[in-house]
Amino acid sequence: MRRSMAILAAVVMVVLAGCAAPAGTDGDLTDDWRPVGAVEQFSPKAGDCHLIADPTSYLSSYQPVDCARPHLVETFHVGRFSDALAARPTPPKVGSAVLRPAYAECDTRARDFLGGDWHGARLVVQVAPPSPNGWAGGSRWFRCDLFEVSAVTVGDDDRSDWAAQHAGTLRDALRNPASPLAYRCVEQVVGGLLQVPCASAHRIEYAGTWTAPEVPFTALAADEDRIHTACRTVIAGYAKLPVDRLLPYRTSSLYGLPSAAAWARGDRQVRCFVWSYDLLRRSVKGGGPSALPVH
Repeated sequence: MRRSMAILAAVVMVVLAGCAAPAGTDGDLTDDWRPVGAVEQFSPKAGDCHLIADPTSYLSSYQPVDCARPHLVETFHVGRFSDALAARPTPPKVGSAVLRPAYAECDTRARDFLGGDWHGARLVVQVAPPSPNGWAGGSRWFRCDLFEVSAVTVGDDDRSDWAAQHAGTLRDALRNPASPLAYRCVEQVVGGLLQVPCASAHRIEYAGTWTAPEVPFTALAADEDRIHTACRTVIAGYAKLPVDRLLPYRTSSLYGLPSAAAWARGDRQVRCFVWSYDLLRRSVKGGGPSALPVH
């Protein structure tokens, strides 16, 4: 029995010796594995341009192209949802009032990017959130997109299906007041308004925007007298006219409200246009009383 135990002990010692750590190692295999990197969520990039304008197209159709090529949409900024919005179980719905903070950020960034207020041009800003699957996976970004529309619009102008083909980046597109995207002088035609050279016959000229108060959209839309009064004041500043009792006899006005969806997102900019009683063949900007005489 003692002899058997001695033989067994010798065998165990030989086995243990054969399992000794190789030279240059510490025998601990677990501390030599490279740690697995954190999973990175997809995030779009500012500066990408896209062939699809629909903000609900999500990752399945995210195929950015060189902005020098014809495209529909340009992403000029990528922001992040935070606080209560980031804690939501589902992403904010495209076009909903929940997107108001993101829309405000996109609006500010768009003005910097363009070099001017996009409300006075054939341009639209939209917000594109992640897909529900992306949101569930932890994505909290939102895209700020710009697209061009082909005509002067004064109403429901923020629909992505109105996007027009554009080649080249829109960066600094409004820094030059003579930009072909800027409204300036326009004429009424069948189906809407058409940009025309200010030297050609016209009655309408873009004057600027009025920031409407925080009231229900339906209440503002119903108060046309208030809007025309406010827009005449905008026109007076644009044309260098006195704001007095004669102002309504110098010029009428045309205005364009934001769409109901844009209003819900926080867009309070009402577009104001001169509507001249006389046929014009030059801009009335800074023209004073002689440019718009009393009628």
